Amino acid sequence: MGGRYGAAALVVAVQAPAVDGRATAAALEALAKALGCPSRDVTLVSGATRRTKVVAVPDVLAPVVTALLES
Repeated sequence: MGGRYGAAALVVAVQAPAVDGRATAAALEALAKALGCPSRDVTLVSGATRRTKVVAVPDVLAPVVTALLES
């Protein structure tokens, strides 16, 4: 993880190049690891080719996401 950006966004830092979706895949995997869930539970909603991405996670992970945003 890379930290927080504002009140409602997390920064996910990856080393994968932004080629053929590798950086996006690495970011989703890193987020899943930080949330302690399988990568299949983190779904890209929008931003496949942008630096800013919107993801969906199961509602049961809301407390974990909140904790990350508050740390």
